[in-house]
Amino acid sequence: MTSPIQRIIGQVFIPVRDLHAAARWYADLLGGEPSTASHGDTILDLPCDGQTRLCLDANQPNFDPSGPPRFFWWTDDIEATVQHLQRLGVTITSDVEDIGSVSFVQFEDPDGNPLMVCQRK
Repeated sequence: MTSPIQRIIGQVFIPVRDLHAAARWYADLLGGEPSTASHGDTILDLPCDGQTRLCLDANQPNFDPSGPPRFFWWTDDIEATVQHLQRLGVTITSDVEDIGSVSFVQFEDPDGNPLMVCQRK
């Protein structure tokens, strides 16, 4: 069966309560400067490498951040990533876990959104 839907993720939306505070936090996390907000100061695209875009979305400030991470970032050095998170004072919610094909660590942004970074084995 074919589908007109491409198997390509276009954009991931991260709900946030304070767009500008979140933009500064994500800029520190990922390196670089925050971009300019759009859509009435409720949407901010984060600079990303690759095809998938990442967007901070302040349209629904009463969201519930519970649940598992909805996506992850890759890293080539999980230990350096943990040290970076610690330097930034990020809430780390798991130890580094090795599941064979990848190692990963989970953490939260200031709004409680669950996030994850993985290293390929």
